[in-house]
Amino acid sequence: MPSQADKLRHLLATDRLHVMPCCFDALSAKLIEQADFDLTFMSGFAASASRIGQPDLGLMSYGEVLDHVGNITHAVDFPVIADGDTGYGNAMNVRRTVAGFAKAGAAAIMIEDQLSPKRCGHTPGKAVVSRDEAFDRIRAANDAREDGADILILARTDARHEHGLSEAIERAARFKELGADILFVEAPKTVAEMETVCRELPGPKMANIVEGGETPELSHKELADIGFAIAAYPLTLMASAMQAMTETLSRLKTDTDRTPLMMDFTELRDRIGFNDYYETSSRYETSKRD
Repeated sequence: MPSQADKLRHLLATDRLHVMPCCFDALSAKLIEQADFDLTFMSGFAASASRIGQPDLGLMSYGEVLDHVGNITHAVDFPVIADGDTGYGNAMNVRRTVAGFAKAGAAAIMIEDQLSPKRCGHTPGKAVVSRDEAFDRIRAANDAREDGADILILARTDARHEHGLSEAIERAARFKELGADILFVEAPKTVAEMETVCRELPGPKMANIVEGGETPELSHKELADIGFAIAAYPLTLMASAMQAMTETLSRLKTDTDRTPLMMDFTELRDRIGFNDYYETSSRYETSKRD
């Protein structure tokens, strides 16, 4: 059977845009898979909000993130790209992080060049490390793979914010030379900048579409025509879920009909996996009561 990393390599070898809704936990990942998307990304923003109820400002530890990755990858059977932030320390920490994510079943890991503690890419206060430190992170990630970690490297730069697009492109180009499989220049501000990123950088590129963020919200066709291989939607599901939950809570408090906002109980149980469980457990005499 192909590994999840191999499945992702196969996807990237096809000449088309892969639309990638991002998950925040195992259940949201299952829903994405059930909707027949090719892959997902464990959004650090969404995971931090979901797991610890805190903003994505470097508060989650390596151990917490690794546990979260494992919960997600064990719930689905399609490629999961996981947010490895800055690698949680120096180059040696990056190696450990990459190896750990590979063992947890991630198809790819994102490593970025922000100063630790990192910031969400579309919020204030971002800063990047020096070129040397940024390059060492990707070099260390690639070394971990050469030591046996079956995982792809998604290299992200946030240099556009402080130093302009040219610096971001130069960093990303070097990331590719150091072994990165996918390049991600965060937060280009115009369509022209997005076109420049795809024109000047080799290999697969990822666009990050945050509704209300700094990057233009283009259609799938427009993103494909520009040359992106992946379009990530990091907050679409979480924002939708939060909107539905807050409205449902308001209706519950005022004793207003809330059923139009709710999934039918039968479908809910099926999507979570109750029916699969019952079918499998029926093979065992001691599980008949289920």
